[in-house]
Amino acid sequence: MPFSSLGLVPSLVRAAADSGYTKPTAIQSAAIPVILRGGDVIGAAQTGSGKTAAFALPLLQLLLDGSSGARVTRTLILVPTRELAAQVGTAVETFARNALAPLKVATLFGGVSINPQMMSLRGGADIVVATPGRLLDLIEHNALKLSDVKLLVLDEADRLLDLGFSDEIGRILALLPKRRQSLFFSATFPTEVQALADAMLREPVRIEIEAAPASAPDILQRAIEVDPLRRTMLLKHLLLEHKWPRVLVFVATKYAAEHVADKLQRNGFHAGALHGEFSQGTRTQVLAEFKAGMLQVLVCTDLAARGIDIVQLPAVVNYDLPRSAVDYTHRIGRTGRAGESGVAVSFVSADTEAHFRLIEKRQNALIPREQIAGFEPVLTAAPVSAAASVTDTVNGGVKGKRKSKKDKLREAAAKVGGE
Repeated sequence: MPFSSLGLVPSLVRAAADSGYTKPTAIQSAAIPVILRGGDVIGAAQTGSGKTAAFALPLLQLLLDGSSGARVTRTLILVPTRELAAQVGTAVETFARNALAPLKVATLFGGVSINPQMMSLRGGADIVVATPGRLLDLIEHNALKLSDVKLLVLDEADRLLDLGFSDEIGRILALLPKRRQSLFFSATFPTEVQALADAMLREPVRIEIEAAPASAPDILQRAIEVDPLRRTMLLKHLLLEHKWPRVLVFVATKYAAEHVADKLQRNGFHAGALHGEFSQGTRTQVLAEFKAGMLQVLVCTDLAARGIDIVQLPAVVNYDLPRSAVDYTHRIGRTGRAGESGVAVSFVSADTEAHFRLIEKRQNALIPREQIAGFEPVLTAAPVSAAASVTDTVNGGVKGKRKSKKDKLREAAAKVGGE
């Protein structure tokens, strides 16, 4: 099925081709016609499936069709992280430029001076891509207003509606017109955010693209048993054995990111650390060096688990297990993108075995345990009291149904539904 059959104008069909899309992906084929008709959408599809183009192409056409000459913000795209904001902003600008669309895109995020972003908003912007906190800061500085927004996109909606974002989202929603088109896109939609989504959307079309065997990412998942204190040695062994040109290593804390990266550097590896406490300039530089091949290993927290598109990344390693099955999906989804194959390695110790079994259960997966000669574990799991939960593991545990989180989401849903 060609893009032209989805209702896109010829200039946007060419823009898709210029951006490397020879034919629509499943999420694009399903979502683009609905968006062009003005419908609300909940779009769930695996990472690397082309979700950004699925909403970017039709929203550009809607903007061109409804252009009145005045430059006001008619489309708002909310994203959870600075890196994803920059990535989505660049993608939308590229589509618009290739389509020769005279539209201005403003990309707004924290961690950098607010003044240049205020300057960029002078004269208005047709499309704003923003993280919630910085958007609210700019609104408070009277740099922009949301009263003319006709289309709202929540990218990585599950993370945006998670604890810590729901209050900001509620404040932003209160500033938007009640009559608008709203789109939710994400790889996963946990049940705890569904009530809020239902309250925000008007008779949404739900699009769920299952990963069919032929289209699922080609990712080999491995689980290697190892004692915690020997993980760095095992990581060095794997790097030397497989000679991966680039690998993402996920850890649980900013301290671990810097500590493991430092150990690798002292052993001759070109390694760097990435976490949320770095300045935006440092984060941008480290990512650029990794993408350019100047760094072989990037040791990072879950900051890099979502939205970051790194071309031809052959491997990811879960040095620390993720807190949830959702985070596991996003972590391993950094490899095996755009038709490439990849490998996702998880280090499993005696104390995290039960936690990893929960991740397997929620993934509907059974990953054989391996042991590497010279790194066989010798420790056994500590006794667990009857009152203890598997979610109390050293890595934080799979996220359960925390009362405070659900209460926040219910309150936000009720507030939005009552507007």
